[in-house]
Amino acid sequence: MGGNVGTMKQYIAPFALFAAIAAPIAYAAAQPAEAWRIGPVIRGKNYSVGISGTLREGPQGPWFQFPTEGRGHIHYVTLNTGPIEGARQITVRYRIDAAPETKFVAHEFGRPGNFGLAFQRTGDNWTARGRYDTYRWYSPSILPLRPGVHTFTARLDDPRWISVGYRPAANDPQAFTAALSQTESVSMTFGAEGGRGHGVYSTAPARFTLLDFRME
Repeated sequence: MGGNVGTMKQYIAPFALFAAIAAPIAYAAAQPAEAWRIGPVIRGKNYSVGISGTLREGPQGPWFQFPTEGRGHIHYVTLNTGPIEGARQITVRYRIDAAPETKFVAHEFGRPGNFGLAFQRTGDNWTARGRYDTYRWYSPSILPLRPGVHTFTARLDDPRWISVGYRPAANDPQAFTAALSQTESVSMTFGAEGGRGHGVYSTAPARFTLLDFRME
């Protein structure tokens, strides 16, 4: 449930196939909190533990409380979007409220936890095997989780997107554009390098508030 871009050191300029993406679309964050599902749920099992199944409504925006150490972990926060081939980029603005010394820890790896984005092609069976190794794609970069207000942008013409099977989009542009044209959902991911959506917990109480989500 994650990709690793640690070995990709250099930006590869967008190329002709990506430039052919359709005219921009707009998709703003005016979604009810319950539209954002916390998971993933695979064959009946929710891999996010110690947390509700959706975001909660709040005065500043949808939010969740990070599970603390020993009480759970959060992996994916997912919105069904449909195809996103008409978008140029995805931008998320969010705030984390926590004491300055709070740490965010990757559940499986014990390394510092990170925020990223992913999108998933319709029909993915979560095995990452055979053709399904290009059904989930993870953003070229990730951002360390820490208190404060943060903005994260991932351009969809960037060939450094990495598939769940560790294929750069530059190496399989047909699979990447097929996933864009047949997207089912976009997710905010919580994990670490090598396991983008493998879960994060906090060492002290911490709240994540989604301030804005845009595809345009």
